[in-house]
Amino acid sequence: MSTNSPPKTVTLTIDGTPGQAWAGQSVAAVLVAAGIWPLRRNPVNGQLRGPFCGMGVCLECEVTINGRPGTRSCTAHVTDGMDIRTHTEPLPTAAHG
Repeated sequence: MSTNSPPKTVTLTIDGTPGQAWAGQSVAAVLVAAGIWPLRRNPVNGQLRGPFCGMGVCLECEVTINGRPGTRSCTAHVTDGMDIRTHTEPLPTAAHG
């Protein structure tokens, strides 16, 4: 017999801001639900990139999770205490001299 209990929530941090999410949600879903679409910058031209394929093929949703860079947020699931870091800061410019 199933129960209709609410989903378990977990605490996490997104770019230093504490928050909560439902256990088992994909990291990408949590970020989008929080209104965070740009997750990284294209390393060549600096354009903002975000979730595209949703199944781990395109690599556009890569973030750093618990210190591990290059993690596909669409295939990772939130856990209690998770630290998620997006990479949307501007790319450094080459020094001119």
